[in-house]
Amino acid sequence: MIKAIVRPEKSSIVLKALFEAGYVAVTKSPVVGRGKQRGIKIGDVTYDELPKEQLIMVVKDEDKDFAVSTIMEAARSGESGAFGDGKIFISPVEEAYTISRGVKEL
Repeated sequence: MIKAIVRPEKSSIVLKALFEAGYVAVTKSPVVGRGKQRGIKIGDVTYDELPKEQLIMVVKDEDKDFAVSTIMEAARSGESGAFGDGKIFISPVEEAYTISRGVKEL
């Protein structure tokens, strides 16, 4: 399972890149959080819960590296990236079921 936390303005770009790469099954959710930078400070106000989008997808092990690089290229700000561009987490999926058919998928 790939969980990607990306900037909201990059979400549609990442989804388009994944779709064009053949990854059409993606779940998208709005989330808030902060990274190592601990939010942003504007004047005397600190914003420590910044809006992001979470994208979740399950791919075969052999597709993981390509899917991750597709997300990174599409989500990165500029050539070298910037603080707040996001994070990608990888975890194994032991089982998955299609609810409508009651079928085990993995």
